[in-house]
Amino acid sequence: MSSPLAALPKLRWRRDPKPGVPRALPLGPGVPVPDALREAARAAAFTGAAGQSAAVQAPADGGGPVWLLGTGAAPAAAGWEAAGGGAEALRAGLGSGAPGRFALDARRLPPAVAASLAAGAVLRAWRPDATRRPDPDAAPPLHRLDVLTEDPSLALQAFEAMAPGLRGAIFARQQVFEPANRLTPKIFAERLEALDRTGLAVEVWGRKRLTEAGFGALLAVGQGSAAPPRLAVLRWAGDSDAAPVALVGKGICFDTGGISIKPAAGMEEMRADMAGAAACAGAMLALALRGSPVPAVAVLPLAENMTGGGAYRPGDVVRTLSGRTVEVIDTDAEGRMVLADALHHACTAFRPRAVLDLATLTGSIVTALGYHRAGVFGNDGALMAAAAAAGEAVGEPLWPMPIGARHRSDLDSDIADLKQCLPSGGGGGWAGRFTPDASHAAAFLREFVGDTPWAHLDIAGVESWSEDRPTAAAGPSGFGARLLDRLLADRFAERRRRRG
Repeated sequence: MSSPLAALPKLRWRRDPKPGVPRALPLGPGVPVPDALREAARAAAFTGAAGQSAAVQAPADGGGPVWLLGTGAAPAAAGWEAAGGGAEALRAGLGSGAPGRFALDARRLPPAVAASLAAGAVLRAWRPDATRRPDPDAAPPLHRLDVLTEDPSLALQAFEAMAPGLRGAIFARQQVFEPANRLTPKIFAERLEALDRTGLAVEVWGRKRLTEAGFGALLAVGQGSAAPPRLAVLRWAGDSDAAPVALVGKGICFDTGGISIKPAAGMEEMRADMAGAAACAGAMLALALRGSPVPAVAVLPLAENMTGGGAYRPGDVVRTLSGRTVEVIDTDAEGRMVLADALHHACTAFRPRAVLDLATLTGSIVTALGYHRAGVFGNDGALMAAAAAAGEAVGEPLWPMPIGARHRSDLDSDIADLKQCLPSGGGGGWAGRFTPDASHAAAFLREFVGDTPWAHLDIAGVESWSEDRPTAAAGPSGFGARLLDRLLADRFAERRRRRG
């Protein structure tokens, strides 16, 4: 099997530009444009506003074409990444005649900013191509990126701290991109097993072991598919005897809705219903690549939710791994079922100091927040706040959402310990988009974590972009991988150092 690490552009950290290489120059409002470019910038109406760009003629010094990039006023790290991504987008927009190399000119900026610019360009340069023939009109891949900075050593050091998170996000994007016939639960599990090359310990459970252990909810969801479910467990030892942080990700490789079948329109997008598992795996990859001191474990339930004679049905009562019984109301609310078993396993088998789950879980979170933020629920305010802060730092923003007493009491059942959801409240149907289903789903999941500090990220709507974004072309976003990597570094590594 090929390496799980995608090839990235080769970066060169330089003080001076190489003659003839196009140069991207980030400038904010009010920042003086170099004299040689001032007239061209004025003619292009360039003001430095965020997202603005302009290609101007090469100055007389022979340094190559210059692309002006607007950064906006006082951008944070994510804003600099957006500017770097904008440079790569401008290059790619030149089509087949685009150069395969350009320079980011950060000589008037701090080294950390130079690193952020490079990170944005690297993220934007990723492109999936495994299922398409080469496009003769498209720009060639970016193979070389020069970063011009007054202190190459410090800039490289800052970038190396970011690089594991970038690789984790790109790994997640690669998995989410794959169509379901190329990423069955078995194939996904094999890709995760390949991560053992990075130092992760990987264990995969098949149907027999899941049955013996009592993973009733995961097995129920997967029983309608010819591709049996799997459970992948990824472990990173860290350098401490502390309890691990547990990451749980929904890994539904394709979701028809089951017996409660989805409408045909848009069903093809359900190949991305494993984005939560992909993000958790990407975060674990990042921890391994950076040699994180924080012990961590990822528990990833992988399945297909299909129709068929063996599929689970509305009205079934399913006994979960925890022993709780669940009345199935809507088979399209399958994500919370597989997460229930995975959360219980994570909390009881590994006794983590915190658990976070990521899932493309409900349409109602998209109704609430749109396509710009994920929802965060939980039972621990400090953990939720730390997750939100990490998300802001890496451009993967969250918004806090409630779990009220009524959200839980609504799930009371006459024939089981609790209902899976309310009628018409499943994740995929249109009716589910206009109910408080995201909060009901979170209330359901809370039943399976006990007293463990827990945060649930509903990433439906942000796992893929329908249009180009500064650091990603339309397609998989990798949302969550960098957030988790940053959270573990900021909250758990820091807390351990204070104790030591």
